[in-house]
Amino acid sequence: MNFQDIVERVGQAVDAAGIAAMVIGGIIATLIAGAALLRRRREDSVYHRYRQRLGRSILLGLELLVAADIIRTVAVAPTFESIGVLGVIVFIRTFLSWSLELEISGKWPWQKGAENPAADGQ
Repeated sequence: MNFQDIVERVGQAVDAAGIAAMVIGGIIATLIAGAALLRRRREDSVYHRYRQRLGRSILLGLELLVAADIIRTVAVAPTFESIGVLGVIVFIRTFLSWSLELEISGKWPWQKGAENPAADGQ
């Protein structure tokens, strides 16, 4: 087994972890939301929390998928074409991540520090 085979397998393992994060996170979020609905909680708060949990699992999965693409592209075949394709993939996934973050929190990722100004000084 040579270096490229090892890197390819590592990339596949990180891909699998990204997919697993999305699937398992989605299942867990659905189970938690279902249990909350069975306890007759307010549907709007259950829905909001469900979207947050589901969005976070998708964000984690996307980050792992980007990491897998970087591992495979840079370590295995660093050509201008493959790096260009990687750039497009990373751009699209970053846009999706930012959109999901905006949906989940109602704020852009760089606005998180504005919630608690006292925490910035620590």
